[in-house]
Amino acid sequence: MKILREMALILMFALLGETINRLTGIPVPGNIIGMVLLLVALLTGIVKEQHIENVANFLLRHLAMFFVPLGVGLIAIAGELQKAWLAILLISIVSTVVTMSVTSLTVSALRKVVK
Repeated sequence: MKILREMALILMFALLGETINRLTGIPVPGNIIGMVLLLVALLTGIVKEQHIENVANFLLRHLAMFFVPLGVGLIAIAGELQKAWLAILLISIVSTVVTMSVTSLTVSALRKVVK
């Protein structure tokens, strides 16, 4: 029964996020909004870690299974990917460099502020 309560709590936050997304039209997926709300609830103590611990650990242990649909989808569009491989490669390289650079500059700026 405890596991059902834990899962219901997590799903309640996911549903709340979806509801907020549909009512406000915020351009952020509802599941992300729900997880941010869950994070806030955890940080403020509204929800205790032990209230969701078992289900969260189960989901983390089986995280790889959530990538199966992505893999199947990539295989399904393999022909399209072959046509655009150069563009995909270039975008991947450029976005990786930009992300690493911005992260590095942010960390450097924060280290100066903290000191």
